[in-house]
Amino acid sequence: MKWYLKVLKNYAVFEGRARRKEYWNFILVHILIILFLEWLLLARISAVPYVIYFLATFIPTIGVTIRRLHDVNKSGWFMWIPLYNLILYCTKGTTGPNDYGPDPKNPEFEEFLNEAQPGLPQ
Repeated sequence: MKWYLKVLKNYAVFEGRARRKEYWNFILVHILIILFLEWLLLARISAVPYVIYFLATFIPTIGVTIRRLHDVNKSGWFMWIPLYNLILYCTKGTTGPNDYGPDPKNPEFEEFLNEAQPGLPQ
C-alpha cells in the first residue's frame, strides 16, 4: 500500500525513475480496486465510483509507467509498443545513474562515484 500511495503523491511526475517494486505494487493494488469497482458496476450498484477512480488515477498510472521505462533507460514513448513494453516493465533497472536520473534502488551509488573520483566535474 505504501508504494500505491507514493505513486498517488507523485501525481503528475513524469521525470525520474521508478523501481520494479514501486511499479508492480501500484499495478497490483490498482487492479484489485478496479476489479472491486467493476463488481459494483456489474451488480448495477453504480458506475460513478468506477468513473471517478479511473479519472483520478489515469495521470498517476501514466506517470509511474513512464518512470518505470526511465529506470531501464528507455523513453516513455515505449509504453505504446505492445508486448515489448511488458518485457521492459519486468526488466531490471539500470544500475547507477542513467539519462533519466539517479538509481532509485541505490541513490548513494552516485555519491560514492563522486567521492571516488574527486577530480571529475560534478
